[in-house]
Amino acid sequence: MEQERILDFLKRLSDGIAIMFGKDCEVVIHDMKQEEASILYIANGHVTQRNIGDKLDFLGTSELDTLHKEKDLVNRKGQSKTGHSIKSSTFHIEGEDYHFALGVNYDYTNMEVLHNVVTDFIQVGEPIAENELEKDENLEGQLEEVFAEAIDYVGKPLPFMRKQDRVEVIKYLYDKGAFSIHKSIPIIADKMCVSRYTIYNYIKEIKE
Repeated sequence: MEQERILDFLKRLSDGIAIMFGKDCEVVIHDMKQEEASILYIANGHVTQRNIGDKLDFLGTSELDTLHKEKDLVNRKGQSKTGHSIKSSTFHIEGEDYHFALGVNYDYTNMEVLHNVVTDFIQVGEPIAENELEKDENLEGQLEEVFAEAIDYVGKPLPFMRKQDRVEVIKYLYDKGAFSIHKSIPIIADKMCVSRYTIYNYIKEIKE
């Protein structure tokens, strides 16, 4: 019977998604024709504190209106009974004698906390001036500026750059005349965590 085959597939899909994304991911199968006992199957029901046999609602907090009952919802924001942040998607599948809906509800509250911690952690002030005893501060300021432009041009943080990326940084600096600035090579070598000899080799490679 098609209805049983579809339901079996949805159950296997629910278990697979729940295992793949972990305990914060609830996957629920609704029988849209049975509003008072709508939930046929649920994995990680602790996310919204719902169980098999519960009524049709939105994340256990409110009843669904006609629009929600008939349309797929993708990556919508919701909130659980406990106030946790939920991202929710619902997909419908209908046949002659059935109308199921597969709901995927991910509790990303911990992610929000982590995001706030990381955002706070990477906040920094103005860069520490290199070689503060240098007399020509204006030229050093220009070097700082063009070096920042070179990093933006390549589009990768320095720790993730490969050799070709670093060569592109040096080429950008070379084309901008950065190496005409006094003591630019040791300053740039220090910024890129490479030796002066490496910088000279990159410049030689660019010239060739």
